[in-house]
Amino acid sequence: MVNISSFDASEYIENEEDAIAYLNAAAETGDPALLQAAIGDIAKARGMGQIAKEAGVGRESLYKSLNKEGNPSFRTIVKVVDALGGRLVIEPAPATA
Repeated sequence: MVNISSFDASEYIENEEDAIAYLNAAAETGDPALLQAAIGDIAKARGMGQIAKEAGVGRESLYKSLNKEGNPSFRTIVKVVDALGGRLVIEPAPATA
C-alpha cells in the first residue's frame, strides 16, 4: 500500500529569495491560475492575516480571492505582491523561432 500525502508549497518557502523565485517561475508559465496559487502559497507561508493587513484587505476576502475558485482583482494582486515584498515588472517576451 502506498501512502500519498498532499503537497503544500507554503511549507517550503523559507525566505524572500524562495518566494521571489517561486513567483517568477509561476509568472513565466503564463498561467494566471498558477500565479494566483503561488501568491496564495507565499501569503500562507508568511501568514495570511499579516499579509492581508499589510495589503489593506480583509483576511477572509484574501483567502477567497486566492483560492482555486477565487477571482482577485488586479488591484488586490498588486497590493498582495507589494505586501509580500515583490513588485510587478513587465519585460519583453523572448522571441520565438
